[in-house]
Amino acid sequence: MSATLSRPSSPRFRLIHKIGAWYDAEAYFRRRAKCGRAFEVPIPGFGDVLFVAKPAHIREFLKIPVSAFTPPMPNPIEPVVGDGSIILLAGDRHKQERARFLPALHHDRVRRYTALMFESVLDEIGTWEPGMTIDCRDAAQSITLQIIVQAVFGIEDRDLRDRYVTVVKAMMRDYVAPFMFFPALRRAPFGLGPWRRFSSRRVELDAMLSEQISHRRRSGPDGRDDVLSVLMSDDDAVGRSDDVVRQQLRTLLVSGHETSATTLAWALYHVHADDKVRRALLDELADNPAPEQAPKLPYLSAVIAETLRLHPTVSIVVRQLTCPVTAWQTERATGDVIGVALPALHADPQLWPDPGAFDPERFLGRRRAPTEYSPFGYGHRRCPGSSFAAHELAIALGTILTNVELRIPTGPRRPRLPRSIPRGVAAVPSRPITLEVVRKLQGGNS
Repeated sequence: MSATLSRPSSPRFRLIHKIGAWYDAEAYFRRRAKCGRAFEVPIPGFGDVLFVAKPAHIREFLKIPVSAFTPPMPNPIEPVVGDGSIILLAGDRHKQERARFLPALHHDRVRRYTALMFESVLDEIGTWEPGMTIDCRDAAQSITLQIIVQAVFGIEDRDLRDRYVTVVKAMMRDYVAPFMFFPALRRAPFGLGPWRRFSSRRVELDAMLSEQISHRRRSGPDGRDDVLSVLMSDDDAVGRSDDVVRQQLRTLLVSGHETSATTLAWALYHVHADDKVRRALLDELADNPAPEQAPKLPYLSAVIAETLRLHPTVSIVVRQLTCPVTAWQTERATGDVIGVALPALHADPQLWPDPGAFDPERFLGRRRAPTEYSPFGYGHRRCPGSSFAAHELAIALGTILTNVELRIPTGPRRPRLPRSIPRGVAAVPSRPITLEVVRKLQGGNS
């Protein structure tokens, strides 16, 4: 271990820190990381979590054996995805589930979803009319849910897909932040309140998923190319319980749409808040590239990367220790939680000059090391859907900009950038990001 690293910065006035980390997660972690040392943050349910946000510290984090880590429990997202979700598994069970997921989300297979991604975007923007005000995240959720439902199940019935969109949106809307960190609040007094609504939607979603699983067990893959068919075509598929499969499908639906939808909403905001960025991006899109070309466009990719730098949808990477560990000149006991604060890492002025500015050119012609930039996590727990998300975001953003002219709503005051708050499986804008539809464009790919 390096002898030059300072001891962690411990919090005073703990309640203030708890409120600060919830009220504006990005700003809070950036402020705490300015000390240059590892720092502790009190998080309900986890205790004092030791965070780092410097490349040297992260290199040390990555050297800790995988066997020393497990997902923290009780976990804030467990009610949403289930305790058997790939996100919450450890050891051999996690390794086995990940091995099933990776072929289904391999970049070669992801490219086969290009057309359905493109059509899903066109379907959504086809409902927009000049003069309308668009809630960017809600619209983005509609797009990404239509995409993930088709990719996972291969469902062609539009009414059934719309039902999935409605149920999942409602379920995530009712899973409010207090439920994440205060399990005692997961109650429904007199059968009322948001927990009751969330639980009812989860039961409804599980019934829909069970129907899909039952149908696929009866019919078999039958030449299908969707994710469910891949997951159920391996040698162990027959012996896997419906509950295990259902939890993985719920994980795919929730995490597979919410993180991408949030990133797309932030990207639309930043593109339209900066005329220079918007002009540069429209210049690159001026020839109306085919959808399959969108992920290869350097400036479009840089815009998405810069959005993920400023607004990592999973803002903290946390692990619970299964054994005592010495890290960053401190002893951590079995059961302690440690992690990486991505908002602070991504705002380190030594790595990112003027870190608060939205500047996609940072990513042109340069690849960043994981110790500097890692919006999809690390190592064996890196998001298996990262290729899917990158492909989807490029197609969605490129298609919107080539088919619709949008602008930030006019008024006496320019809307301030929303705060970032934890909700569901992602850090999301604290209030709606809205844009006005100016006109439909005739030169788009539609």
